[in-house]
Amino acid sequence: MQEIYDFLKQCGTYYLATVEKDQPRVRPFGTINLFEGKLYIQTGKVKPVSKQMTANPKVELCAMNGDTWLRVAATAVEDDRVEARQNMLDNYPELQSMYSADDGNTQVFYLKDGEATFSSFTSEPKVIKF
Repeated sequence: MQEIYDFLKQCGTYYLATVEKDQPRVRPFGTINLFEGKLYIQTGKVKPVSKQMTANPKVELCAMNGDTWLRVAATAVEDDRVEARQNMLDNYPELQSMYSADDGNTQVFYLKDGEATFSSFTSEPKVIKF
């Protein structure tokens, strides 16, 4: 899990794919957190991405760093504990001007039943299941 987290953190921006009815939706994301041994992402409940993950929790993340890219397929599970939300905000203090752990909008999801694949043109893919 640490290797996946480190890669995404180093990239800074990754792309999150969700589904809205029969239409794929992809957008840049920047929050990735390792909390209690799980990968977490953050959004606001008012955003379409929140509604998409609630309706269909299957997501994919994709990021590239140098000649290596990472794809993560997983199920997003909301963690409604204030501790999980606060930990995310503690690790991303720049978000604290827009979100607070108890504002009713801040939402965090952890990724489960995941498969992360590190790929490049120069080596065999490396798969990590979690």
